[in-house]
Amino acid sequence: MPSEETPSPARTAGPQPAQDRNAGLPLDTGWVAATRVNRPAAERHVAGLAARRPADPATEAVWLLRAVGLIDLTTLSGDDTPGRVRRLCAKARNPLRADLRAALGAGRVTTAAVCVYHEMIAPARAALEGSGLPVAAVSTGFPAGLSPFSTRLAEIEASVAAGAAEIDIVISRRHVLLGDWQALYDEIATFRAACGPAHMKAILATGELGTLTNVARASLVAMMAGADFIKTSTGKEPVNATLPVGLTMCRMIRAYREATGIDVGFKPAGGISTATDALDWLGLVGEELGPRWQEPALFRFGASSLLGAIERRLDEIAFGAGNTPRRHAPG
Repeated sequence: MPSEETPSPARTAGPQPAQDRNAGLPLDTGWVAATRVNRPAAERHVAGLAARRPADPATEAVWLLRAVGLIDLTTLSGDDTPGRVRRLCAKARNPLRADLRAALGAGRVTTAAVCVYHEMIAPARAALEGSGLPVAAVSTGFPAGLSPFSTRLAEIEASVAAGAAEIDIVISRRHVLLGDWQALYDEIATFRAACGPAHMKAILATGELGTLTNVARASLVAMMAGADFIKTSTGKEPVNATLPVGLTMCRMIRAYREATGIDVGFKPAGGISTATDALDWLGLVGEELGPRWQEPALFRFGASSLLGAIERRLDEIAFGAGNTPRRHAPG
């Protein structure tokens, strides 16, 4: 967890280490039904994270450098253009200025990936060529997931064929709200098969699932169906990633690992926009899952504005707060 204990250096640029994939399990409805979450207990637990952030600026800087290397740098706007995507990819390749890295004693750092709509896969791949950074594509009728099923499958297949190395699928929320766990399992398992070699992140849209118990059960079913990552949100819901939701999902990842020996990744997305947010999330996954979930193979931030916030905070640490307004545009 982020603390006065200094972590290992931030990840340098290059390909991600290979991980054994989650092959899934047959659906165990008994395990699903037995899963429940006490919301007040979850809220009390995460309330203490702020007290456990690093107080020493040098240690904070090392953790924030680590956070940069965990970001899926994202643009998912209706007015996206190839030029915007190329600029995003340039930032992903070199997210921090050379003078800032030098002042912090950091080597070259990249983000973890770039996440775009299907239409922007080609310009993203071209802009990232030679960097080792993967392109992730949202799919299956993102964000609502209400397109015809055949269309959603075809979208996955087209994005994989276009070169996306990671596919972020969205589930049908109604299956969770109706408790139709077989339908949810079958949907996600079919999506997983369509992804082929591409790693699949299952977006649960937790802000639309009603209860933490539903979040826990949906997390479990997604992992049984073969999800490589479970992801909180599309970023388009009224409520996106929250720490109680994150705690719930982390504990289901831990329970799945204890039962199967398989590590499943975690991606909080939406509403994570400050440096302190990043520290709290890194603290949460470190406490609940261990240091391997503070590396990009098993943890990502889905974010568009987080990188700028971290860069501003690193500027304050390296050069003093008075310099920051002259170095960064607002927003």
